[in-house]
Amino acid sequence: FPVSLDRVIYVDADQVVRSDLMELQKMDIKNNVYAYTPFCDNEREMDGFRFWKQGFWKNHLRGRNYHISALYLVDLKQFRMKGAGDQLRILYNGLAQDPNSLANLDQDLPNYAQDTVPIFSLPQEWLYCETWCGKKTKSKAKTIDLCNNPMTKEPKLIGAKRIVPEWTSLDDEQRKFVESLPEAEPKGQTKPPPPKQQEQEQGGRGASAKDEL
Repeated sequence: FPVSLDRVIYVDADQVVRSDLMELQKMDIKNNVYAYTPFCDNEREMDGFRFWKQGFWKNHLRGRNYHISALYLVDLKQFRMKGAGDQLRILYNGLAQDPNSLANLDQDLPNYAQDTVPIFSLPQEWLYCETWCGKKTKSKAKTIDLCNNPMTKEPKLIGAKRIVPEWTSLDDEQRKFVESLPEAEPKGQTKPPPPKQQEQEQGGRGASAKDEL
């Protein structure tokens, strides 16, 4: 990123934003490198799928939150000043030798690295996911993430229409926008020349061939 850029916000493509992200952009994250939202834990029927509350992750986190990577803010000034990139690379190189480590890299690595690169935990309303949060807190959600449900395995587009009332209108809006864009030519391909130009080129090639004979 350019040195002149202070902060970056990442938002998953399957996420609906219901608030002004400038609020997040200007948030005081207490000089931390980045800020993520913790996974919800109020949908009790999903307890068996909360891997971060058992086994390795429970022991490693020692009571700290496990955060979801569908939305996060990075303070690039702090990231550079604290050498967070180097610290994350060192941890990654050590873990990458184990094929069972970091199955979900963009999420597992920052959560694993909290001892050396702490995470600022965003208020829960910054990321709502029905699977983990249930339905009671949706009205307060600033963003809605269409995360997978390991119990129902509901397709995302079907879930989107059910969970997000404005999904259909948003989908129609983006489709119209895409259709309004000029059609790009595939790389390496060019439009065929006009018919007259084709005839001239073919005639030229024919004359040349006869001359050679």
